[in-house]
Amino acid sequence: MDEAFDPARHRRYETRWFEDFAVGEKFILPSRTMTDALFLAFQAASGDNHPIHYDVEFCRARGMPHMLAHGYQVLIQTAAGAGTFPFMTEDSLIGFLDQSSKFLAPVYVGDTLYPALTIDEVTPGRTTGVVGMRTTVHNQNRVLVLEGRQRYLLRRKAAAVSRAAGLLSAATESSRSTIRTSAPDSRPFSSFRSESPGTNSRD
Repeated sequence: MDEAFDPARHRRYETRWFEDFAVGEKFILPSRTMTDALFLAFQAASGDNHPIHYDVEFCRARGMPHMLAHGYQVLIQTAAGAGTFPFMTEDSLIGFLDQSSKFLAPVYVGDTLYPALTIDEVTPGRTTGVVGMRTTVHNQNRVLVLEGRQRYLLRRKAAAVSRAAGLLSAATESSRSTIRTSAPDSRPFSSFRSESPGTNSRD
């Protein structure tokens, strides 16, 4: 066994807490070309089978150059998990609070999308804080096809340290209590003098 290896330390980044983020910080997500395979994968995952998304002749008959991407297919390109943010907050992230989005321009098969997240809100609480991000998706022609927001709830570092100290203190006290309960009687042997019934114990 390799004692030097610690699974808990097998991570891409050291944990960042609410206080470690600032307005203006940007997270670039991977660019991706919307291929036929991605359209098919989204159909399988969503159950949406309307021909506007999967029948090129249906689309061309209605003036579109190719199959139209579902709005949610564009939206999921902004999933934070595709970038570095969730890996930075593995111990501090409590939850994904909400998201909103506006679809500004159509996306068709063959378009390449460039998603990004930019912090535009850091709202502190007593032990937690909210980090809000502006989401954007541009296409290969520099057209903004989607914009929106996402908000996440993170732990504050001081609260995490205090909580860890409290857990350590509780564990230590529990250990001491166990030792006190299970320790053998330490009175001297002479204090265990036995007395027979009816016998005066005085010398």
